[in-house]
Amino acid sequence: MEKKKTLLLDVEEVIFFGGFLQAVNAFLNTNYIIDDFKDYYIDAVAIPENRFEEFNKFVRGRNMFENPQILPYAIETIKLLCDYYEIFLCTDSINPFDVSGSARNFVDKFMALQRLLPFIDPTHYIFTSNKSLFNADAQVDDRLAKMDNDVKLKILFSSYHNMDISNQELWEAGAVRAGTSWRDAWIETGKILIPNYDEVAKKILLP
Repeated sequence: MEKKKTLLLDVEEVIFFGGFLQAVNAFLNTNYIIDDFKDYYIDAVAIPENRFEEFNKFVRGRNMFENPQILPYAIETIKLLCDYYEIFLCTDSINPFDVSGSARNFVDKFMALQRLLPFIDPTHYIFTSNKSLFNADAQVDDRLAKMDNDVKLKILFSSYHNMDISNQELWEAGAVRAGTSWRDAWIETGKILIPNYDEVAKKILLP
């Protein structure tokens, strides 16, 4: 049996949106949607500076992964990818604005991954912000800065905060873009990574 290729797969903004948007809306009594933002750290944009420490304390008491927003076709496509790739979930769990209050995020994210992706071996969870430590055949991430230069196939997952990245920047990073928004990015990711994708996926994903 042919050895599977390895895939480094990001989690937040790729598999699901975590709880920061929900926390912002709960804290401010607002109704923001994810497309209202163009910055990765939506709390840094939405929360007034004089209330930021108060917001951090508010977040510490919440499970930020209790009710994540699953991106369209994410779970279905990852299941298909398991037939072709050995998948490693590579994700950060530290809130850069509240490092000392970030410990809970590791446990809550771990439990969310087990709940949502029970077919991924938990020993394949990698909690780190330095993804250049790990080599792989392919990588899917929503931030170019997190791409490993040694990975041959780098896929930028389209998201609300990276749509202004130019084709020149993609070329310089040696990456390709999947989709035109987060709504179709998993379909396009599947087309890049899965041989004969249309035949494999038409009964599962495509209308």
